[in-house]
Amino acid sequence: MSLGYRKLGRNSAQRKALLRDLVTDLIINGRIETTIYKAKELQRLAEKMVTWGKIGDLAARRQAARFIRFEKTDDGQFAIQKLFSEIAPKFADRNGGYTRILRVGPRRGDSAMMAIIEFVE
Repeated sequence: MSLGYRKLGRNSAQRKALLRDLVTDLIINGRIETTIYKAKELQRLAEKMVTWGKIGDLAARRQAARFIRFEKTDDGQFAIQKLFSEIAPKFADRNGGYTRILRVGPRRGDSAMMAIIEFVE
């Protein structure tokens, strides 16, 4: 039976908190390294955030703000502001495919497959 998403070995509250943190870190840093399965789940959410950023109205901003954490970047800008002012305008002429996943090999210690997820240029 398929649920449509991966459980990642966590209950629903822990999984939502993990994915919120990963989406926020991806927006702030532009690329992060995580396991391949977390990256694949993160990709679905990151694409949705960029789509809301492209819409850009108040309702889309509120939808994105419900999910993205209230964290600042190094230059003092909040992650939600960076999404709407820097990241989304870069993809104005692109219909999906805003992120890419690059496999980097197994993690030392438990051999979990690792991947880098980043925004495309």
